[in-house]
Amino acid sequence: MQTLFQETESPAPAAGAKVSVLVPYPVDRAYSYAVPEGLGIAPGDYVIAPLGSRDVPGVVWDDAPESVATKKIKSVVAKCDMPPMPSVHRRFLDWVAQYNMTPLGSVLKMSLSVPAALDPPKAAKGYRISKVAQEVLFPVGGGRGEGFEKKKKFLQNLSPQRQKILEILSDGMPRRASEIAEAAGCTPAVVKGLLKYNLIEEVDLHTAAPCRKPDISKHGPSLSEVQGRAARKITDYIRSGGYHAALLDGVTGAGKTEVYFEGVAEAVKAGRQVLILLPEIALSNAFLERFKNRFGCAPALWHSALSPNQRRNAWRGVAAGETKVVVGARSALFLPFADLGLIIVDEEHDPAYKQEDGVIYNARDMAVVRAHLGKIPIVLVSATPSLETMANIWAGRYEHLQLPDRHGAARLPDMHVIDMKKDKPERQHFIAPPLKEAIAANLAAGEQSLLFLNRRGYAPLTICRACGHRIECPRCTAWLVEHKKSSRLHCHHCGFSQAFPKACPSCGDQDSLAACGPGVERILEEVKEYFPQARIVVLASDTAGSQEDLRKVLNDIREHKYDIIIGTQIIAKGHHFPRLTLVGVIDADLGLGGGDLRAAERTFQLLHQVAGRAGREELPGHVYLQTFVPGNKVMQALAGHDRDAFLEIEAAERQAAQMPPFSRLAGIVVSGKDERAVMDIAAALGKCAPQGEGLLTLGPAEAPFYRLRGNYRRRLLVRADKKIDLQKVIDGWLAQIKIPSAIRIYTDIDPQSFL
Repeated sequence: MQTLFQETESPAPAAGAKVSVLVPYPVDRAYSYAVPEGLGIAPGDYVIAPLGSRDVPGVVWDDAPESVATKKIKSVVAKCDMPPMPSVHRRFLDWVAQYNMTPLGSVLKMSLSVPAALDPPKAAKGYRISKVAQEVLFPVGGGRGEGFEKKKKFLQNLSPQRQKILEILSDGMPRRASEIAEAAGCTPAVVKGLLKYNLIEEVDLHTAAPCRKPDISKHGPSLSEVQGRAARKITDYIRSGGYHAALLDGVTGAGKTEVYFEGVAEAVKAGRQVLILLPEIALSNAFLERFKNRFGCAPALWHSALSPNQRRNAWRGVAAGETKVVVGARSALFLPFADLGLIIVDEEHDPAYKQEDGVIYNARDMAVVRAHLGKIPIVLVSATPSLETMANIWAGRYEHLQLPDRHGAARLPDMHVIDMKKDKPERQHFIAPPLKEAIAANLAAGEQSLLFLNRRGYAPLTICRACGHRIECPRCTAWLVEHKKSSRLHCHHCGFSQAFPKACPSCGDQDSLAACGPGVERILEEVKEYFPQARIVVLASDTAGSQEDLRKVLNDIREHKYDIIIGTQIIAKGHHFPRLTLVGVIDADLGLGGGDLRAAERTFQLLHQVAGRAGREELPGHVYLQTFVPGNKVMQALAGHDRDAFLEIEAAERQAAQMPPFSRLAGIVVSGKDERAVMDIAAALGKCAPQGEGLLTLGPAEAPFYRLRGNYRRRLLVRADKKIDLQKVIDGWLAQIKIPSAIRIYTDIDPQSFL
């Protein structure tokens, strides 16, 4: 078959040839298949092969096929008309599967997530102006053919909408009916109605790959001397070739994006592809505008909210090498890039890079491996780098590119720590007097304020004042969260919801249910009470609506259509609001409890990011942190803008406790609906758990969320010296126990959370 790229075709194998084909299912190895005579197949080729009673997509793997007689094995059905999966990508998938102790076929599924993309693309129907309409309405050089005046009079009698359609199509470019209708302010039916007058004609349209030709001749904003040095380092990495890892470390507002855009331009100039990973797709709204302004087109997007057509088009563009820049969530790392030349991991510290279900992996760490295998540069970007990344800096494994100051006239905001034991809010209120006064002053000055609370809904707990009953999720070890807007109680872990009860489910008292603690909806009530004339908006993942709705709200904030913004972490990072000068953190201590290894680090990172929204232009910014522990190392570091001191203290504490990044961890979670069976298997694992020099196994114990989505969960935790082959140890350990089919064992290498 003719391929989509120039390469010598694979020679046709001799009669009786076999190949190994990996299928995207939870299998640990590739299967052997016979190759039909005359079909040229080589490692990396996408094929269709029989599996059971179905024909499924697969990839020809590098493994040697099993020594089974050809007549006893099934044959490959077809070879797909696609460029082969590059060798470096196949080696990457092998590595990910081995390191994360997950079936190789499950990892392949992340790369073959759009099986329909292997099919030849179907043409869509498009419409362009007909020759007669072009000659009459838009003649080149003013020429007049036979019957010109009669035709012109007919066209002039058309409705304004139809005339608008023809005007839009006057450039001769074909377009979809929906696209034409949107531009003309009519329905697609009006567009298609011009066919009967021979004013337009129908043509086949093949969707072009996204981001094929970014304009690298365009220049971004002028860079400062420090920014220029960092940008030159990145471009030098690309020119010199080979693997390079660097941390682009700059305070919020330092212009890190514009710096690494120079690297993007250099990689595209060299004909290579670029992957930019973002932790949350909500960040893409602001980011996309900056990318369009810099490169004259939108990047290809890759995230879960894309339509099937968008995913198919992006996947084919990446695999064929036509798409040059992809911006995506963590799964974008597994796209089969034809010629990847640069990886950017923005907000590299963000926990969203860790996938906690299915194939469990850390996209940041896997991206470093992908760069190393591909011998290409990778740039990690953050204002609050993870301790793991800083450990690599201190060890000399990564280069440190620093941007210590905000760009232009902006400076870091002034920090104010409010001791909630001294400055107490009014009863049943949550905004302390100093913050309330600062908001009032900000309103009077015509500037914007942001109140941050990383808790959705109205209240995190509903309790009965009569009997003390707390309303919990029937499927999870979690309280139900009240959402006043919907008058329902929701579980934020499994999605369960119920109507708000009229009486206590335990004692039956009808007037005793009380909300405990605040969510953003409750803060909204309080702000409306204090500032009734203010224009207020709430932004949380459950209120943002679609991406288009979110984009509109963010634009409205930038245009100062709101005075006070109340938001969760969706508003914490990646946004630039010129008139936003005050940030108030309602509960700065939220996240410090629970005994999580990274609780302090993550709290510092999140609060530092949200504080960075204040004073990003000429107007000075102020940040107010409401806390019950003002002496905590996190609050002290934030107040003093002393991130490095915090990291040094945190590193010393981790090293003393022999915890990552100075050791390795693996979590083993035993899960199932039968509580007794879960306890028995966990106990059996505990009895033969690995112990010894450089090895310590803790547990089994109940997971903090002992019941999650109806499953009971017990955990074991293995800590090992970095020199120990942890995967080999765990593999031998788990092989000692026969696991019933109703019980599932999750292995989490390098766990990021302990829930």
